[in-house]
Amino acid sequence: MLYPLKLKAPLKDYLWGGTKLKTEYQKETNLDQVAESWELACHKDGHSIITNGEAAGLELERYIAQQGSRVLGTHGERFSYFPLLIKLIDAERDLSVQVHPDNDYALAVEGEYGKTELWYIVDCKPGATLLYGFQKEISKEEFRQRIADNTLLEVCNQVPVHKGDVFFIGAGTLHSIGGGILLAEIQQNSNTTYRVYDYGRLGKDGKPRALHIDKALAVTRLEKPAPLPVISTTSFFAEYEMRLLTECEFFTVYHFNLHGRCHMQAGKQSFQSLLVLDGLMEIEYPSGIDTLEKGDSVFIPAYFGEYRLRGEGSFILSMV
Repeated sequence: MLYPLKLKAPLKDYLWGGTKLKTEYQKETNLDQVAESWELACHKDGHSIITNGEAAGLELERYIAQQGSRVLGTHGERFSYFPLLIKLIDAERDLSVQVHPDNDYALAVEGEYGKTELWYIVDCKPGATLLYGFQKEISKEEFRQRIADNTLLEVCNQVPVHKGDVFFIGAGTLHSIGGGILLAEIQQNSNTTYRVYDYGRLGKDGKPRALHIDKALAVTRLEKPAPLPVISTTSFFAEYEMRLLTECEFFTVYHFNLHGRCHMQAGKQSFQSLLVLDGLMEIEYPSGIDTLEKGDSVFIPAYFGEYRLRGEGSFILSMV
């Protein structure tokens, strides 16, 4: 029962979210706003549901348990549990200033992986920015004091963003997505976030949202961040362009622009995740054909072999 699995995403209505994932990406929900759509998720806080074929109705995690870890591939099997979490994020307002721990700290303290992530800017309003590290190195004492007296933003590094930009956010890097940004996030399978500044906002319970200052002090890199890595390379073919966005120990990510046909193959090394950003295309494989639209997510098991995409549009391809 190996075939391309179309997935339904769990949705999150965090207070900073907007409505684009409902109105432009066809996420059906009664929620007033959708901040995050978890397009590939095997996590206690959200599970992808298969919507096509023999396994329709199953959680992806249950499907993997039934088929065996072989469907993750030789690279995927080296992780102790499902390695990736992939999201679409619609930030109508600024997110909190936050940081994520690395594997060593997160596994010891939180019982799950740390969080290194990649952001691909799908769309943004003119003048939109995000926060990436510090303008200069500061001490732990200054970090704590600036959190206490609400002057942290004065030493943070604000970066303008444009459609198609790529940001690699390593564990320990202070960061925040700014309002007016819609992005795809490919990350380690973790939901551990340490919030250090939240603009004095109140949660749904009417109380200030919790900060996690001591944990953030333990894991944040306080030096000026290294320049954003420029490893994005593009290969041109007759009917598509393929752009390598990043390749690291946790994931490899490509962006495709399709205008015709593209022959793909899922081999023994890794499963593949397709996230459609725009357009209309079909995925063709020996046992069937499925239509893919903007906002669709597909899991291709390792060892599946050849499949074809045809149509017009763009998508993110992720693997481990």
